[in-house]
Amino acid sequence: MPFEIVRNDIVNMQTDAVVNTASPNPVIGSGVDSAIHKKAGRKLLDARQKIGAIGLGEAVITPGFNLKAKYVIHTAAPIWEGGGRGEEKLLTSCYRESLALAKEYKCESIAFPLIAAGNYGFPKALALQIAVKEISSFLLENEMQIYLTVFDKRAFELSEKLFKSVSSYIDENYVDIKKLDEYGLPSEASILRERRKLAHRLNKAAFAVEAPEQCMSAPSAAPESIGEWGRLLDKLDAGFSETLLKLIDKTGKKDSEIYKKANVDRKLFSKIRNNPDYKPSKPTALAFAFALELNLDEAKDFISRAGFALSHSSKFDVIVEYFLLNKNYNLFELNEVLFAFDQPLIGA
Repeated sequence: MPFEIVRNDIVNMQTDAVVNTASPNPVIGSGVDSAIHKKAGRKLLDARQKIGAIGLGEAVITPGFNLKAKYVIHTAAPIWEGGGRGEEKLLTSCYRESLALAKEYKCESIAFPLIAAGNYGFPKALALQIAVKEISSFLLENEMQIYLTVFDKRAFELSEKLFKSVSSYIDENYVDIKKLDEYGLPSEASILRERRKLAHRLNKAAFAVEAPEQCMSAPSAAPESIGEWGRLLDKLDAGFSETLLKLIDKTGKKDSEIYKKANVDRKLFSKIRNNPDYKPSKPTALAFAFALELNLDEAKDFISRAGFALSHSSKFDVIVEYFLLNKNYNLFELNEVLFAFDQPLIGA
């Protein structure tokens, strides 16, 4: 997916560029700055000193030297002083300037830390909100793989209101798999197995309809039953790919608007568009449901065409359901919540 939140040390990211939360002056600071300089080696400081001082919210670029990344983009982040000194505007500029430099240097991938959320004292929830907003806005107009790296999960924090609201919904709706087993309720896996069996029977019937001469030698294939199967096949719903394209046309939006909003790259969308039988992963199917802004019932019908369902036995599914019920189609905010609850992210 074009934007991912990952738990990793940024100095180990193998991307075209990594972003360094740097001091305005060409000195080695603490935290991310110190770690990047230590890994990159002395030449990084030499390159930074040649550039000289930079203003808050600005960004400059140097080679990555001993890092796995080709470039280091240094951005001077603001120190939080209560919010009355333009800190939010300056932090927003850090992301915009860094992304503009990455684009100028034709980077295909970049890794950010959660800028200013550590020693700079920026409120973590606000720092995260600004990061996600600027990255998602950039991706609506550009193609790039962007990672937000979180080394210590304590540096990652949702807004208290959102976290409590999602937690409450999970507590009310999440049913442990063991309880499902106790009461003998069907699991999603068992439902999918039954669907596969039905699909297999339909495929056999389709072959029988296309090759009636073979059916004549099979005593169990009565013409009446073949006709019934044929009529059933004619009434089959459209598959995932066909339904997706029809829904996009219905929105009146460009394909690129939808697949970018779905956090899906162009190559994967091309595969889906050109293959009527394409079977996406569940996160990909759900990503398009969010990009199309389907309601809960519509989303369930849509992902069922790819063989998936939403179940209260899955914490992932319950969180997704919460967002759909509240008509919150911000995929990046959904991924923040999924990350916070140690769940897979939505996208491809």
